[in-house]
Amino acid sequence: MSDYSFDTLQIHAGAEPDPTTGARQVPIYQTTAYVFKDADHAARLFGLEEVGYIYSRLTNPTVSALASRIAALEGGAGAVCCSSGHAAQIMALFPLMGPGLNIIASTRLYGGTITQFSQTIKRFGWSCKFVDFDDLAALEAAVDDNTRAIFCESISNPGGYVTDLDAVAAVADKVGLPLIVDNTLASPWLCRPIEHGATLVVHSTTKYLTGNGTVMGGAVIDSGKFDWSASGKFPSLGAPEPAYHGLCFHQALGAMAFTFHSIAVGLRDLGMTMNPQAAHYTLMGIETLSLRMAKHVANATAVAKWLEADPRIDFVTYAGLESSPWHDRVARICPKGAGALFTVAVKGGYEACVKLVSELKLFSLVANLGDARSLIIHPASTTHRQLTEAQQIAAGAAPNVVRLSIGIEDAADLIADLDQALSAATA
Repeated sequence: MSDYSFDTLQIHAGAEPDPTTGARQVPIYQTTAYVFKDADHAARLFGLEEVGYIYSRLTNPTVSALASRIAALEGGAGAVCCSSGHAAQIMALFPLMGPGLNIIASTRLYGGTITQFSQTIKRFGWSCKFVDFDDLAALEAAVDDNTRAIFCESISNPGGYVTDLDAVAAVADKVGLPLIVDNTLASPWLCRPIEHGATLVVHSTTKYLTGNGTVMGGAVIDSGKFDWSASGKFPSLGAPEPAYHGLCFHQALGAMAFTFHSIAVGLRDLGMTMNPQAAHYTLMGIETLSLRMAKHVANATAVAKWLEADPRIDFVTYAGLESSPWHDRVARICPKGAGALFTVAVKGGYEACVKLVSELKLFSLVANLGDARSLIIHPASTTHRQLTEAQQIAAGAAPNVVRLSIGIEDAADLIADLDQALSAATA
């Protein structure tokens, strides 16, 4: 369906009327297993000679419809859905990594991702080097013989920093490494990282893709453009894979090598499976993605401009503001807008921030973003509290900062709520 526009794809991609019942919406296939036609049919499925369904830890028709839709919206060759955004990050790295290998990641990442990359992946024998991606020379210098991927966010959480994907992709191409971009905060409506040189795109589908704060999920989208066989650095994809009876995925499956490996080996062995009901909710959410994102961006712009002019505020990090040091990137990387997540530094510091989040009426104090509702959190005392103060500042989550996720309510009502809460917090 690649010839259709985004608004059409977000409704139709990956979905056909059910051949048995004629159901127009994608059904929830609430089943664990699927009957094989005969022994030969089963053997062809397990040998990846035929596409079909074996067991719902691997594939499920509802989840497959979602994967196809997200791949279409991102312009990818294929996609795999999994249980959460953090699961998607591990799924993206799994075919690439091994003990003693490392990745290079931006310093501007969600606090949970920083912890996952700085601490948790050590248990696999992997490691991560954190680099300021505005320093392209430092990024290139950080690459060594054991580096297997470069990772960043298109729009960063929590500060709303916009990564220069074109420049980072040029470095990745130069050193022959895949670029992995977390596109959660932008969504494919605002940014399509593959068009800027990304190899893989990851999402927490929990956020803007679903858009209603109901279910967890993640996705990994493969561009299908990386040559996994060229360097010899990716044996799980470019050489016989001992975990799947010696199949060479890249040789056998070409542009779909990463996607099939993630299903046949990744989901099989890690079990980070998305359930079909979660996929159903996300499919329904995506149907209105472009409508919601347009409203998110319009509201975020109005609220950010109001906050920037308020004397109770030290600064606002929204890249959609002309004062932002990243403003010039928005038209090139996110031409429809800078998203709806940003941070605000409140005069009065840590204590004023804590008071502010307690005084708001419309904004919900939750550890989430991308909901239709406006949300707020104080990262230094919550999502980023496991980091040192220096790490918090580097991640854009300093103690005097709150993070806003602007929803699709009336912007005037949101501004009025912030006004009364700021009065109480800075009195």
